[in-house]
Amino acid sequence: MKIGLFFGSFNPIHHGHLIMASYMAYETDLERVWLVVSPQNPLKPAASLLNEYQRLHLVKLAVEADPRLEASAIEFSLPRPSFTADTMAYLLEKYPQHQFAIIMGSDSLQNFPRWKNASWLQTHIAFYIYPRAGFPVNAEDLPKHWQVVNAPLLNISASLIRKRIREGKPIRYFVPDAVAKEIENSHYYRETTPA
Repeated sequence: MKIGLFFGSFNPIHHGHLIMASYMAYETDLERVWLVVSPQNPLKPAASLLNEYQRLHLVKLAVEADPRLEASAIEFSLPRPSFTADTMAYLLEKYPQHQFAIIMGSDSLQNFPRWKNASWLQTHIAFYIYPRAGFPVNAEDLPKHWQVVNAPLLNISASLIRKRIREGKPIRYFVPDAVAKEIENSHYYRETTPA
């Protein structure tokens, strides 16, 4: 099976993430998309994150009705911070029957040379790159086994959602109803989470 890995903090997951994951799962040759909740991104401050199990629970709520999307806690048992190269090595060993590809926005390409074992990833792993505003990408400049996927983008961010929660504004329409309800009932992102 060909599985796309959509890594993210998902702090919290929102419709922008879900539109991207769904598009990749149904409009490309990927058969499944795993939304891989990163417990600690080495390029983001850990203090700004809701607990990883709470974020995982929100992702599960968001994708539970879609057979092609799955919440993944694969990085929870790996050393921290989470490095994509380590995760990929682990997955390739654990699931030799599957092919894996990484789903990534073109904005992340600027940081890619800083990734751990970037050259190994570039050589051995397929990437599905979706263009983001202000970060043009030319498919001819990418390795042959990488591809540009012109998926629809919804320009909202998790930081905007967290800000709205702190300001007491509704987040309906930004996140699935089940996610909004869980955030409200559990009082997530009120004052304890920095911007």
